[in-house]
Amino acid sequence: MNPQQIATVRNSFALLVPRADDVARLFYDRLFELDPQLRALFKADLSEQRSKLMAMLTAGVGALDRLDTLVPVLRQLGARHLVYGVRDAHYGIVGEALLDTLARGLGDAFTPEARAAWIEAYTLMAGAMQAGATLGAAA
Repeated sequence: MNPQQIATVRNSFALLVPRADDVARLFYDRLFELDPQLRALFKADLSEQRSKLMAMLTAGVGALDRLDTLVPVLRQLGARHLVYGVRDAHYGIVGEALLDTLARGLGDAFTPEARAAWIEAYTLMAGAMQAGATLGAAA
């Protein structure tokens, strides 16, 4: 990602932070709307999961310019998610839910440039997680 894309992701994410739990709630609502079977991968109470999602996004967005530290963490996360039942096909659904959530949460601030930057960021993060899952499956 280039510096402008990183700045765009960070600036748009900063607009969502004050409403973190609502944003996470929107995300999971949309995720389960897109694929109701994914609900079975989570505990009944999603409050802790919403916090974890926003914490991971905060860390990921903050480290987009430090891939040497971000990618190993994402690979480990991907390996753990494999154990939880996450499969490659789920990453596309998660990406769609994320983009839909960003569009709803940011409104007019979710410009075409912001969308493109978030696609780059998610592709990078999801790719690292999938690589970790692949390595985890091979172990």
